[in-house]
Amino acid sequence: MDSAHLEVVVGDYRQTDMEFEMKVSFLGLGVMGYPMAGYLVKAGHEVCVYNRTAEKAAKWVQQHGGTSASTPSEAAKGAEIVFTCVGNDDDLRQVVNGEQGAFRSMDKGTLLVDHTTTSAIVARELAGVGASLGVGFVDAPISGGQSGAENGILTVMCGGDQANYDRAEPVIQAYARSVKRLGEVGCGQLTKMVNQICVAGVVQSLAEAIHFAQRAGLDPLAVIEVISKGAAQSWQMENRHKTMVADEFEFGFAVDWMRKDLGIVLNEARQNGAQLPGTAMIDQFYSGVQALGGGRWDTSSLLKLLQDPK
Repeated sequence: MDSAHLEVVVGDYRQTDMEFEMKVSFLGLGVMGYPMAGYLVKAGHEVCVYNRTAEKAAKWVQQHGGTSASTPSEAAKGAEIVFTCVGNDDDLRQVVNGEQGAFRSMDKGTLLVDHTTTSAIVARELAGVGASLGVGFVDAPISGGQSGAENGILTVMCGGDQANYDRAEPVIQAYARSVKRLGEVGCGQLTKMVNQICVAGVVQSLAEAIHFAQRAGLDPLAVIEVISKGAAQSWQMENRHKTMVADEFEFGFAVDWMRKDLGIVLNEARQNGAQLPGTAMIDQFYSGVQALGGGRWDTSSLLKLLQDPK
């Protein structure tokens, strides 16, 4: 039998046995990483995953195929590209450069691609460590939310050497609609900061607009249906207005995560001299949402601060 036509079906995906495109690993199976790693299998790669909660890694293997490992170092062994998508700067340092981190087993000439939203500082720090080991580094934060990850249509903002980016870009395409290199290491994270500044402002404006429509006696759903076809249109308006009007916030990109991201933005602004008064104010609004117990609510929950207490 021709092995090129020998196929195995695992979970949702069909994979040709013995014909993997590349051996890769994916570290971090959160709401974003879990489906992203699945798309790498679908693209034909041999994928080994690691997650801090081993049960989740086992579930991923059952659904998608591939293998799992008990440590980042074990998962990264033999991989040409190691992808990471974890919580914050310290999580990334631990997974990549800790005692059992990916750098402990990565060979010279391999590449680490980080999808975590972190500071540009930690991106440059880990890129420096990688360079000393002969390992390339691309910071590649993502935008598009959980739905973007699940549908494979993320926006990926990259920083790193052109040669490293050129190696990573075709593989990243498995779960991306847009991938672009913005400059050297750290530029991906700086671009993600620009993204979060824009998102924060749009969400606050949308919350105020819906609140105004409600107080004015208008049907907010009808209002959004009309204005979303004009200059006011945004991703947030299209994807969040119905749940905002319905007072539903138990989903999506959590306020706690947004405050982490805005903290990174504001710290970078203090370093480069950028003036971000609106962003700083909205960060404090999110602090108010946290005080209401809404740390895990979607970022669109800014509307809650404008509503009369029930």
